Amino acid sequence: MPTKIYDINEIELVDGTILEISPLKIKYLKEFMEKFETIHSCTNDDESVTVLAECVRIAMKQFYPAIKTIEDVEDNIDLQTIYKIIEYSAGIKIKPDKSDIPMNTQPTNSSTKNSWENIDLAKLESEIFVLGIWKNFDELESNISMPELMTILEMTRELDYNEKKFLAAMQGVDLDEASGKTVEDPWEAMKARVASKVSGIGNGDPNDITSLQGVKAQQMGFGIGMGLDYEVVEK
Repeated sequence: MPTKIYDINEIELVDGTILEISPLKIKYLKEFMEKFETIHSCTNDDESVTVLAECVRIAMKQFYPAIKTIEDVEDNIDLQTIYKIIEYSAGIKIKPDKSDIPMNTQPTNSSTKNSWENIDLAKLESEIFVLGIWKNFDELESNISMPELMTILEMTRELDYNEKKFLAAMQGVDLDEASGKTVEDPWEAMKARVASKVSGIGNGDPNDITSLQGVKAQQMGFGIGMGLDYEVVEK
């Protein structure tokens, strides 16, 4: 089954319009969370619902720009759907069944005030901005969501680690072992050493890059399964 970066869920407006709701782009999520954090200063559920409606109004900038005001939200979206939009777009699950607990003190299952404040967003964005895909940070924030940001970060960090691993291997250093990362599967490592000895290439050392051929070379990023080119020089 293919890996999904995030889910896309459908909600229905009062007039029957179906909207697809996915994680908010960072540009809107920042505004959303700034407003959502004010729910902790609300004194009753009416004030809390007003804050939630304002959060949904902000989310509609991405999903349905025709809804521009709080009045538009109230006319087009019922309370249960407001809860769904907040959950699907920002990962915050409101628990309306706990009617005896004030809404502004209810726990949420993710994207809480503390966790959002602890995110060094500028640093995370800077890591991927150097890829040169976006002309400025506003364009970056307008085009990707937090799940997409984290996926890109994971991949860029993995590519950076693999490059360092390759350079270390050229110096005879096993970077996985040195950094405490999980080393290669022993069975696969043994097969690679046997293949190296049988072919007469390499010395059976898993750090010997001349033994990286075929599928093994492809996994390590050397072309499309072609491995390293080399030439035997007669002495």
